[in-house]
Amino acid sequence: MPPTYDVIVVGLGGMGSSAAYHLAARGRRVLGLERFGPAHNLGSSHGGSRIYRQAHGENDAYVPLLLRARELWGKLAADSGRDVFTETGGLVVGREGSRVLTSALRGARRWGLDHEELDAGQIRRRFPTLAAADEDLGCYEPRAGVARPEATVTAHLELARAHGAELHFAERVLGWQAEGPGGAARVVTGRATYTADRLVLAPGAWSPDLLPDLGVRVEVRRQGMYWFQPAGGTAPFAPGRHPVYVWEDPDGTRLYGFPSLDGPDGGAMVSLLRDGAPSVPDALDRTVRPDEIAAVAAHLRPRVPALPGSFLKAAACMTSTTPDGQFVLSQHPEHPDVTVACGFSDHGFKFVPVIGEIVADLATDGTTEHPIALFDARRVRV
Repeated sequence: MPPTYDVIVVGLGGMGSSAAYHLAARGRRVLGLERFGPAHNLGSSHGGSRIYRQAHGENDAYVPLLLRARELWGKLAADSGRDVFTETGGLVVGREGSRVLTSALRGARRWGLDHEELDAGQIRRRFPTLAAADEDLGCYEPRAGVARPEATVTAHLELARAHGAELHFAERVLGWQAEGPGGAARVVTGRATYTADRLVLAPGAWSPDLLPDLGVRVEVRRQGMYWFQPAGGTAPFAPGRHPVYVWEDPDGTRLYGFPSLDGPDGGAMVSLLRDGAPSVPDALDRTVRPDEIAAVAAHLRPRVPALPGSFLKAAACMTSTTPDGQFVLSQHPEHPDVTVACGFSDHGFKFVPVIGEIVADLATDGTTEHPIALFDARRVRV
């Protein structure tokens, strides 16, 4: 019997939903499989907001992808009618020599990105919500902003379905098999067995379960997200007045935060990067403890004086990190008909629209014009 589908996409979070849309828009017969519900809050693509910024100086592969992602977010908003992206401006703060600030300045200068280099006094005058120390420096990008994860996933799913994709939710994948060139890929779920010419695996935090032979170790970590109501109200934290920001301390601790996006009672979200322990996705501790909230509040108070204000809520999500901190975005090392997208190492959501385009290229043509050599699964075998 010939394969039922052209492509099966496993995982319909940020990356998988984008891939399903791009594939379906190219006329492919797509089956999408997701173990939870649509735009769920059990993986990594939730929490209301993710930072988008362009000035990445760690590798030349990033900036072209970020520029294309910004174009595609505009198209996604126009095609879906959903509020998927808000341009707010973005600020990176650190001391001279800080890794994140050095990277941002290098990327902005190298690519000629619109940016401003600020000293501490300029940061304080420009953004009164932020109490920069005298030794702090900043890189401000007016084109930075906020991607809305739930809205982005929902928009991609709706458009994928409108282009003919068949999407199954609450259907857990138990295993998969690829028979090689010319053979059918098979996916076994708790309900049925499906076949396709090509397979896309975008399982997020469940990558270690579905990709044990990938050759790249993917570590899953718990990540806390915290919402505080600013003292004095949210008006000074409105988009256009208060930027998205990443603030690195001399010891390497990184605080990041957002404007107030959800009305006068919605507060502002903040987090400390990689503040959680290694975790197993199905056993993730989703209870945020008072001591965790207190630690974030103590770190926040001298840097953003109107916060913590009053605590509103918290949530736990997961990050999936590779040993070298780079993505896995390539054909499977052992199975050329299988495309893998995983291990997005704390900062992947800003790439979601273009990742879907790249995955569609790989699953359709076996190659892409985008610069993705850095993300080849064969680069490191750990």
